[in-house]
Amino acid sequence: MTGETERREAAERLALTLVGVGMQRMGARALAAFLFSEQETLTAADLASELGVSAGSVSGAVRMVAQMGLIERVHVAGSRREHFRMRDNAWTTLYTRQHSVVDEVLRAVDEGVDAVGAGRARDRLEYMRDFYAFLLNEAPVLVERFEAQRAESQRRGGSRP
Repeated sequence: MTGETERREAAERLALTLVGVGMQRMGARALAAFLFSEQETLTAADLASELGVSAGSVSGAVRMVAQMGLIERVHVAGSRREHFRMRDNAWTTLYTRQHSVVDEVLRAVDEGVDAVGAGRARDRLEYMRDFYAFLLNEAPVLVERFEAQRAESQRRGGSRP
């Protein structure tokens, strides 16, 4: 069994990687804590203890990760505290939510295409529009393929594809 030190170091490495690709530091650390936790739910106090920070400092991080669709608030009978857990389908939820952002970008790019005449700017804008439109059209198929592949893998005993 992997030791506690190794688990915490791996969580911090993941958090630093997420920061490196643009995620806010405390949000990345909170997400890593959820990913590496064996507990079903975590509270702000649990996160603060795990991360060695004040409970108040994790509230914004929890809000950000929840808004991304990766964690959700859950009721725990007998507890007065807010509890959160990773969504079962966190990554497909995140991927799906990113579509609304891409839709907004596509609308803006379409306006740009309409605003410029023939030339390099229009070519670049059309290329961008066509690329993101392609991704949006293909994404649902990819998610379905992933879910089917994952279900088959779990049916065979959880081996990685």
